[in-house]
Amino acid sequence: MISVNSCLQVDLFGQVNSESAGLQHIGGTGGQLDYVMGAFKSNGGKSFLCLPSTRVLKDGTRESLIRPTLPEGSIVSTPRSGVHYIVTEYGAVNLKGKNTYERAELLISIAHPDFRDELIEAVKKMGIWKTCSKLQK
Repeated sequence: MISVNSCLQVDLFGQVNSESAGLQHIGGTGGQLDYVMGAFKSNGGKSFLCLPSTRVLKDGTRESLIRPTLPEGSIVSTPRSGVHYIVTEYGAVNLKGKNTYERAELLISIAHPDFRDELIEAVKKMGIWKTCSKLQK
């Protein structure tokens, strides 16, 4: 089984928000989690959660949709334990079975290049990377 769904944000732990912008409700989950888990658990199945790497705010500034953590009040539509592939215009990464360190590194690799250094600094502060990483400068 193959499933393809869109999402609004993903954090560096691999948690996916497809329903809200912080406390602002955008939409319901529909059957996203059912399809994600069905593909995740099926023999040879793949689940793809897709999002652009950034969005432009009303004031014209751009923000990354791959974030250190989800904003307060965000709904976790797909838990990190069920996430398989995350896709942006910078590629696709397979998070299935990966630890927190690996998830953060993979997600940063498909974030918009303008935000990668900021995300690296965030994971250092969060204690996800306690030792040297090939992405650290």
